[in-house]
Amino acid sequence: MIDLKRVRENPEAVRESQRARGEDPALVDELLAADEARRSAIQKADELRSEQKAFGKKIGQAAPEDRPALLEGSNELKARVKEAEAEEAAAQEKLEKLQYSIANIIEGAPAGGEEDFVVIEHVGEVPEFDFEVKDHLDLGEALGIIDMKRGTKVGGARFYYLAGDGAWLQLGMLMLAAQKAREAGFKVMIPPVLVRPEVMQGTGFLDEHDEEIYYLERDDMYLVGTSEVALAGLHQDEIIDLSDGPLLYAGWSSCFRREAGSYGKDTKGILRVHQFDKLEMFAYCKPEDAEEMHQKLLGLEREMLGAVEVPYRIIDVAAGDLGSSAARKFDTEAWVPSQGTYRELTSTSNCTTFQARRLHTRYRDADGKTQTAATLNGTLATTRWLVAILENNQQADGSVRVPEALRPWVGKEVLTP
Repeated sequence: MIDLKRVRENPEAVRESQRARGEDPALVDELLAADEARRSAIQKADELRSEQKAFGKKIGQAAPEDRPALLEGSNELKARVKEAEAEEAAAQEKLEKLQYSIANIIEGAPAGGEEDFVVIEHVGEVPEFDFEVKDHLDLGEALGIIDMKRGTKVGGARFYYLAGDGAWLQLGMLMLAAQKAREAGFKVMIPPVLVRPEVMQGTGFLDEHDEEIYYLERDDMYLVGTSEVALAGLHQDEIIDLSDGPLLYAGWSSCFRREAGSYGKDTKGILRVHQFDKLEMFAYCKPEDAEEMHQKLLGLEREMLGAVEVPYRIIDVAAGDLGSSAARKFDTEAWVPSQGTYRELTSTSNCTTFQARRLHTRYRDADGKTQTAATLNGTLATTRWLVAILENNQQADGSVRVPEALRPWVGKEVLTP
């Protein structure tokens, strides 16, 4: 949820953010009008409550013969107070609805849609092969480490088994990520994968991604598509201590996505699936420290991608392709040889105070006043990384070289058919 004070002070900046996202700038003016209406309703209700209180004292001091008439007037005033409080509640509801409808104010993101990203950097050499390149599924099936047929038999389309060395490859990758996170000061967490509606709403995922989320109607619970959700809810309705620096968490969990609207897209292999594992970094910090923290998360992603030995690029995601919570997002995209292009492996987002304001997560500043915290997130490893690892490290005989950093867990230097 955006900061109303910021909207009042600089509405044009919010309008410009809306334009950059391809969204309606007129919502900003509607929000300002609703804010003014709410403040007027509060003032009116406060004045009537004050009048009612004074009138009550007058009745208590009146002569017995005068009280019946005064009581009649008191009932009329009571009805007016009730009506004013109803108007106040309606004005507050309208304001919150509009406030929830406006996405976070962008901070440095380029304007435009999905294709308007800006490439920041290319890292690593794109491999050249003197043999016919296989895709990750053909490699995985020949190696006996990915079984899509039986995954489909058991769970339906977009489900799979990781078997033997495939399981160890993923576990090694996630363990390496967890180790790097711990060394960087993150507390490793295994969070819930089912969350309440208010937590899912608080992170912004119900605003535009509700079709992507598995909902358990009988229990009124949601399966998370990222442990960001559970980590954002960790300090809901709390005043956290940031006096010694940011609070840093790394959540390891299974994640679930319906992939609604993606029918016919990336149906082969494990690039776009319904269930996967992920190690997600999450940070709470003071708003003035958020930009520096964003670079720290990106730096850790760089380090991890370097360790698994895949070439990649970093892009500054355009405003129209940001989620509603993010003010800025960097994606890291690995080269996928079978497709001859870069595909997203990981991202890191600065959500400023947007999520914490919804979830009422605050901290005390140097003067002891409560302020809204900033939140950031970034993926340090996830199942789809196996796509890039397998394809970029394949060899002519169908074998795959295991990145050196993962060998202690996999127990092999090369996976052979």
